[in-house]
Amino acid sequence: MSLIKSISGIRGTIGGKVNDNLTPLDVVKFASAFGTWLQNNKNKKNLTLVIGRDARISGGMVSSLVTATLQGLGINVIDLGLSTTPTVEIMVPELKADGGIILTASHNPKQWNALKLLNEKGEFISGENGAEMLAIAESEDFNFAEVDDLGNYETRNDAFDIHIQQILDLPMVDVEAIKAKKFKVVLDAVNSTGGIAIPMLLDKLGCETIKLYCEPNGHFPHNPEPLKEHLGDICELVKKEKADFGVVVDPDVDRLALIDEKGEMFGEEYTLVAVADYLLKHKNGVAISNLSSSRALRDIARNHNSEYFASAVGEVNVVTLMKEKNAVIGGEGNGGIIYPDLHYGRDSLVGVALFLTYLAKENKTVSELRAGYPSYFMGKKKIELTPEINVDDILAKMEKEYQNEEVSTIDGVKIDFENNWVHLRKSNTEPIIRVYTEAKSQEEADQLADQIIAKINSLI
Repeated sequence: MSLIKSISGIRGTIGGKVNDNLTPLDVVKFASAFGTWLQNNKNKKNLTLVIGRDARISGGMVSSLVTATLQGLGINVIDLGLSTTPTVEIMVPELKADGGIILTASHNPKQWNALKLLNEKGEFISGENGAEMLAIAESEDFNFAEVDDLGNYETRNDAFDIHIQQILDLPMVDVEAIKAKKFKVVLDAVNSTGGIAIPMLLDKLGCETIKLYCEPNGHFPHNPEPLKEHLGDICELVKKEKADFGVVVDPDVDRLALIDEKGEMFGEEYTLVAVADYLLKHKNGVAISNLSSSRALRDIARNHNSEYFASAVGEVNVVTLMKEKNAVIGGEGNGGIIYPDLHYGRDSLVGVALFLTYLAKENKTVSELRAGYPSYFMGKKKIELTPEINVDDILAKMEKEYQNEEVSTIDGVKIDFENNWVHLRKSNTEPIIRVYTEAKSQEEADQLADQIIAKINSLI
């Protein structure tokens, strides 16, 4: 069973049986539910939705199903075609639409696809809204339009141009400083839409782009999650081309990883750290990430006499806290940059532009930049549990066990020790506890995880 229904949308593997996988009937059902939810909550006729998709093989089919379903509800559709998650997010308010749907399974392999749901601000719908939408899907309480009231359909091919121009117009993006450096950049876009959008941006910034896996055909040449173990090819090519650095994005271009000039990983966690370092040098403020992100962001914020706060895991939670604290910068440690001066969504394009500006102004190599940041190492493990074990009870016991430490229960239980931390979260889809740790060495991070796992097992 590979169909996951959540408050932020629906994702699953293509094919198989209805309600077990992401079949055409499931696509129609959930597109109907979202469209119906919008109609129930908007006091207007002639609703308009913006849709866009990544380049995965099933994208055309899923897009056709979603489009026809929305039109069948009487909703107008503006189709961006091949796009990126942040581009769709930008275009929803740009086109004064009532919402949006992004057809992408993000970093999941090619057999996956998903419907990600946006409100009229181009932001992911809230948990409360998502629960209402899921209830409509469950009841199948749909009312389709009569023939004279079907929705209209139009396409737009200028979305990337609009998105990129908004980035170039940002005061903190110094186009001339970047152009003067004539950076040479290798790009791995995993044969998805980053292979279209990122070269367009780099060209406007006067960079030379060496393309690797930039054909948007949906045939991912490696696991599309931008982790070190998947990126051997670009690491070698950066060295071979004597490039200034490498850029890696996932299929929908909301996660950004960097490779230094030596062909070494800059570190996914440090993409956000570097961008925050640049921005907070110029404006004291607040930086936000989630509880499972590196402590390095907190350290950088404090270095600049700025504040740092952590949210529950999940982009919606990060954005909510960013708005509450009026943050200058935020994001997630998976390479997700959220720059509110542009929009409240993870955006690799603005991340690239801000990083290039910083690199141009600092007059350092990428490896020299990275060497200036505190080094932390993360561990990720899990504890398999039998279904009858009460996970909430175990987490409550761990909170009590470590009550003399700095403990957060915003999302599971996070215990901050002086030199390291552990974050315990229960899975929503399987009986496991996820154990995230961070310390000054990989050995220490792994040892801490093992100690915590042993403690949990003793409590069980």
